[in-house]
Amino acid sequence: MAIDTTNIQAAIAAKIAAEDSAVTALELLQYGVGLSEYGAAQYYTSADSLPTADSDLKGMIALVYTGDLTLGNGLYLCTGTEWFEMQDLDSAAPYSFQGSNFGYVSGGLPLVNTIDKFSFSADGNATDVGDLTVARFGPAGQSSTTHGYTSGGAEPAFSTVIDKFSFSADGNATDVGDLTVARYTPAGQNSSTHGYNSGGNPDPAAGNVIDKFPFASDANATDVGDLPSLKWQRTGQSSSENGYTSGGNPIANDIDKFPFSSDANATDVGDLTVARFSAAGQSSVDNGYTSGGATPGNSNIIDKFPFASDANATDVGDLTAIRDRVTGQSSTTHGYASGGNQGNVIDKFAFSVDGNATDVGDLTVSREWAAGQQY
Repeated sequence: MAIDTTNIQAAIAAKIAAEDSAVTALELLQYGVGLSEYGAAQYYTSADSLPTADSDLKGMIALVYTGDLTLGNGLYLCTGTEWFEMQDLDSAAPYSFQGSNFGYVSGGLPLVNTIDKFSFSADGNATDVGDLTVARFGPAGQSSTTHGYTSGGAEPAFSTVIDKFSFSADGNATDVGDLTVARYTPAGQNSSTHGYNSGGNPDPAAGNVIDKFPFASDANATDVGDLPSLKWQRTGQSSSENGYTSGGNPIANDIDKFPFSSDANATDVGDLTVARFSAAGQSSVDNGYTSGGATPGNSNIIDKFPFASDANATDVGDLTAIRDRVTGQSSTTHGYASGGNQGNVIDKFAFSVDGNATDVGDLTVSREWAAGQQY
């Protein structure tokens, strides 16, 4: 007997329609293949090869897969007069905090406005690619998929400025908004849609505040929650679902967590192996890292804590030198610790295996208390 696949086709089509930005390109391609298997979709190797849209094809679903998961893929619906792209499969990959191209270092002490860039694909020295709108030290760094952000800091007066600079072209930053309160040495975090600036200078008005500002438009930050305690010289990490702060001054070993999905206060979810402040923060897909810092003596320890569960950190390696006031960046495969009170060194350590860092290059200017970004 013949099998009516109408319900199967409808179920797959409904699944596609219900997906949000978290769905992967591979999953959507699999859905499209499923539709093709049941006769509801046709497969083409490019959008140019789609047949002429007419009334006979109205309602037809076409899967375009070029053979490259990052180029020209999509699910199309024929309206009878044109092909409508229901889903751009190239933009369907989930957001990732980690960069695959470059790390950035912005601002710092001695007081500079320099924006440095160094390669993730090859070890080497950084290059000067632009300037912040104002020289400052102790800001926080955030990264969208297209821009780097430097927020807060001291000029030496405490600052509220949120600067933005482009990843696609080297150039100077622009002032795009303000934090809710002036502060220096906060921690920076980011979700796929917003940058976060948490904690800061020893002031009850700023020391535990969690600010959030949008990536989609230039705007001021809003106060969306509080950290459990007043601290500055904190370190930030980001998972796909939560922001983290670790350590801080007065000297602490706290690991705090707050959600990206809703505006809320942070909670204490674990401890570093050693209490410290002014460390660098890095994030892999699965773990947060805190490297270097002051204990109050300088440290070279690289701590790692899991994102999947609330737990204490473990000591998994050492930087090449003991240092604090250091800046962190994260690629898809490695964590980086750059600058600090020991000079201009760029250290790199692997996410895939626990181990010590190696010296892979130098910043253009020796500095400490800078902001870090990645693209």
